[in-house]
Amino acid sequence: MSSPNRYDRFVQASRNMALFPLLEPAEIEAFRVEYSQKTLVRLKQVVSSASANGKIIFSGHRGCGKSTLLNRFAGLMREQGKFVVFFSIADMVEMSDVNHINILYSIALQLLSQATRQRISISEQTKTTLQNWFLETKSRTYTDQLKQEFSVGIDFYNWLTGKLQKEDTFREEIKLTYERRVSELSANIDRIAAAIQTVTKKEVLVIIDDLDKLDLPLVEAIYRDNINALFSPNIQVVFTIPISVVRDPRLRTNLESACERIVLLSVTKFYTQDQAHLPDGELILPNVETLEAILRKRIDDDLIEPETLRQLVLLSGGVLRELIRLGQECCRECMVELDLAPDNSAITINADILATAVKNIRNQFARSLGSNLYKLLGEIYGQFAPPDARDPDFLELLHGLYVLEYENDDLWYDLHPLITDLLHRKKILPPNGEFA
Repeated sequence: MSSPNRYDRFVQASRNMALFPLLEPAEIEAFRVEYSQKTLVRLKQVVSSASANGKIIFSGHRGCGKSTLLNRFAGLMREQGKFVVFFSIADMVEMSDVNHINILYSIALQLLSQATRQRISISEQTKTTLQNWFLETKSRTYTDQLKQEFSVGIDFYNWLTGKLQKEDTFREEIKLTYERRVSELSANIDRIAAAIQTVTKKEVLVIIDDLDKLDLPLVEAIYRDNINALFSPNIQVVFTIPISVVRDPRLRTNLESACERIVLLSVTKFYTQDQAHLPDGELILPNVETLEAILRKRIDDDLIEPETLRQLVLLSGGVLRELIRLGQECCRECMVELDLAPDNSAITINADILATAVKNIRNQFARSLGSNLYKLLGEIYGQFAPPDARDPDFLELLHGLYVLEYENDDLWYDLHPLITDLLHRKKILPPNGEFA
């Protein structure tokens, strides 16, 4: 066999793709490309000038690079002298069961956990009181069970986080305990934060990632019905939120009245609106080259043909997650080809491999589309806007990356390139791409 090394290199390239978002120092050193610097600076300025209990919303399409940017932002805020707690809600709570109660509970748990790990000298009496509070529930029987279950020598915070993430019964007890006592949850967050600030002389900043990955009904319940409770702690918090929620006029009103600022991470656009549907539309080359650089950091040059690299980037629509998804699918297809023809050491990511990867992902999109949505997609393509921005179908399409939001002086919308391809194939759009 002449090409096991080539096979291994495609395996490594696929693994390199999986390193997204970039959170660990070694990953950042190896793969970082400067991206969305203006948004990073804007977010830093907004938080720096916000009140001590200000709530900031950070929004954008899923997979557009928010997690990597937030990790860098957290580092900048630490350098500026903040006590920063940065965590993903996915590491704390089962994503299908997130609510405002367990978000607040997670904030409290993360604050005390970070203070303990950083050896901040909160008095043992205060720490013990707070740890006992974490174990208090509405049910005396369940509280006694928790106290019996916890034993000396167990990492209290890891143990409690595990229960919050994995045990339905525990989450339900927490919800029943605090749904009418949210002020107690909020007061204990303030108590922990005050203890940290007293010792460190630093303002507390909490950054919660991955709230934008929740299903829309959950997000709406949190931000429509319980926003005042969620925003009640007297500390700075940055919340992530899906772009579809920010674009829902009903929810946006709630957000704007409760938070200090909404900061948006826009999708990288490759065309201006007037060029987007032209067969040879003029590219915004610096943006294209930035995403090409992200791929080149992960795939060796001799494993992908240059013209295919450019086409792969354009098919991502400017969404980092879609770039990574397409790149991984191409690597997998090359690995399949090498399994079938082990002696072919010339296999690269070329137009044929990309076409197969596109077909696979296009079909994944198609499986979730009802026939009633194709007409709406065609209208959005033709008008660069939805007929009704409040339409739940439009918001779902925006949430699912079927429709992408871009920004010049005005907002405009276009279809994910693979959805445009799908509509051409179904003859909803004519071959030349002009809506009719």
